Amino acid sequence: MSNEGTAEPVRVDSWIWSVRLTKSRSQASAACKAGHVRVNGTRVKASQTVKPGDQVRVFHAGRERIVAVTKVISKRVGAPAAAECYVDNSPPPPPREFAAPVAVRDRGAGRPTKRDRRELERLQQHPR
Repeated sequence: MSNEGTAEPVRVDSWIWSVRLTKSRSQASAACKAGHVRVNGTRVKASQTVKPGDQVRVFHAGRERIVAVTKVISKRVGAPAAAECYVDNSPPPPPREFAAPVAVRDRGAGRPTKRDRRELERLQQHPR
């Protein structure tokens, strides 16, 4: 008997993985363990259950995702079906132009000099 679409509670790490907020269940479990997952504003363990109506916040890959649970599933499904299981209230990701510039060195240029290293550090600390 499948758990798809029922109101039966499901573990939060399993649900996060099932709706494709993380790539693996172990990543979802690790996020819970590190305190990066909140259900209704409270930090939760991986074994905490979610039900329709809960708000789940996941900080993963440098971005916070805020989703409202509409349907609980325990098995991983395709992206279109997963999108039906939650309402995404996340802020939009920052534009790529605001990303820190990446320093590029010519191949075979050797180790950076002290002057080069200071220049790289200055660029990393103060983007423009």
